[in-house]
Amino acid sequence: MHFDLTDLRLYLHILDTGNITAGAARSHLSLAAASARVRAMEASLGIELLERGRRGVTPTSAGQALAQHARVLLQHAEHLQQDLGEYARGVKGRVRLLCNTSAMTEYLPELLADFLKAHSNLDIDLQELPSSRITHALRQGAADLGIISDAVDTAGLETRPFRDDPLVLILPSEHPLADGRPLNFNETLGHDYVGLNASSALAIYLEEQALHTGRRMHIRIRADGFDGVIRMVAHGAGIAIVPKAAIARRPPEPSWQWVSLQEAWAQRSLRLCARRFDNLPAYAKALATHLTAR
Repeated sequence: MHFDLTDLRLYLHILDTGNITAGAARSHLSLAAASARVRAMEASLGIELLERGRRGVTPTSAGQALAQHARVLLQHAEHLQQDLGEYARGVKGRVRLLCNTSAMTEYLPELLADFLKAHSNLDIDLQELPSSRITHALRQGAADLGIISDAVDTAGLETRPFRDDPLVLILPSEHPLADGRPLNFNETLGHDYVGLNASSALAIYLEEQALHTGRRMHIRIRADGFDGVIRMVAHGAGIAIVPKAAIARRPPEPSWQWVSLQEAWAQRSLRLCARRFDNLPAYAKALATHLTAR
């Protein structure tokens, strides 16, 4: 076998994205170079690692085994670099942090900026994913830390409190449901919604909650962030569900209001999680301490 770390990172990026083109882009390689590397890996082993289909690629049994070993090897290489980086100037460490939509937009920007300012030899690879995919990635060794909703299963992981993060319903003041009383999610599903981008973690989470009731959300339009969602609701485009933190930083306006949702899943909190906090490299431990210091 003649693999290098670039090969292994590329291979995992291909599996994470589901196709070679996106994996190549995430690895900062051309499609031709990425394809050549994958073919060389398969040729050196004499087996196929990927099954190619019209909708992308999936790992073969051998490819799944390679992925498990690749994640461990890359994690050890990262730990080695970070630990030695404490003794050498100019050596960059990197922490892989996954988070849901609310953490990404409402809580992390200032926290991470302050941490990076104090740690010049550290980069943070930040990615937004649904909480269930974050826990899976942590169990597979594909990330150092994750910030998730407390509604997901964290078996096999360690967690620490991060923030309370209840979800609330916002609606135009003239809306039929705008009578000030707390509402059940199911009561709202007959009304038009303003949603986040369909790929956002919160949008996926809310769609799952609707499916649990046997119904779907009727999304009239989608916006890329909470600010756009709130502005559309204020002008009567529909109703929406957002973190309470997203409206707490806005001045009250007569054109819209918010009410609590009665479901337990809406009274959520966010938790920081890792496979084992004690086994994290030094920089990741420092970030975990920073994020949970409050």
